[in-house]
Amino acid sequence: MPSNYLVYDVFTEIPFGGNQLAVFPDARALPQDKLQQIAAEFNFSEVTFVYPPEDKPNSAKVRIFTPTSEVDFAGHPTIGTAVALGALGYDASMVLELGIGPVPCEVNGNRASFTVSNPLETFARPEPLDIAKAMGLPVSAIKTDTHPPLQASLGLPFTLVELTDREALRNIETDVSQFKYCQKKYPVSLDFAIFAYVRDGGKIDSRMFAPLDNIPEDPATGSASATLAALLTDLLEAPQTLSFTQGEDIGRLSKIDITTTHDPITITVSGSAVKVMQGEFIL
Repeated sequence: MPSNYLVYDVFTEIPFGGNQLAVFPDARALPQDKLQQIAAEFNFSEVTFVYPPEDKPNSAKVRIFTPTSEVDFAGHPTIGTAVALGALGYDASMVLELGIGPVPCEVNGNRASFTVSNPLETFARPEPLDIAKAMGLPVSAIKTDTHPPLQASLGLPFTLVELTDREALRNIETDVSQFKYCQKKYPVSLDFAIFAYVRDGGKIDSRMFAPLDNIPEDPATGSASATLAALLTDLLEAPQTLSFTQGEDIGRLSKIDITTTHDPITITVSGSAVKVMQGEFIL
């Protein structure tokens, strides 16, 4: 039976920017054992499958798949799915059931926001030399005065790495064999992913690489941005207002806005999404 899908460019206000997302707004007809293969067929960073909520006061249950695995949480799929459902007539205030639990969302036309208050988890502190090799950079390009390279998660783990300047960020050339080495040395629930960034006050330029998860470079990574925002809020002991620019180096400019509270730490991620395609998936 054919199932309708929508394709949105997320964290952008214009087509062909941001991060691509396929949304199945009613996935009940799809065979559960084919969801991973369907996600791999699109070969986007993520695909979402929407179901009726398990808890009736909520709006919908959403499952998120990368090309290689199901994940509990991701930023651009949450924003894109919320915008898609809003366009289909869902209430502007909605609660999406994700793997990390219920996530409240607000939709206003092509723009949406979500708020998470999950505790920040930290894991290993990878050696700067290991991370530098993975990015093809000298170890001197890694900045450690705010924090060393650190694996952290709000539901999806990333290695957060601050770099000295925009040129270093631009010059990254990933070494997949080193990513495999780091995955074995610093194992987490997701294939080893690096979120590298340069910060100037509240302005952040960033890039995210997860080649072991079939994502050579992600144009926009809301979950990693949210994780960094939580870390900075904790380290700096103050609320943050942050503007992320990502995807510029691969021709898919993305904008992610994040505000945080400090005590307790909550993270609100905002961004736009534009519908660019729709169709039927036939099995």
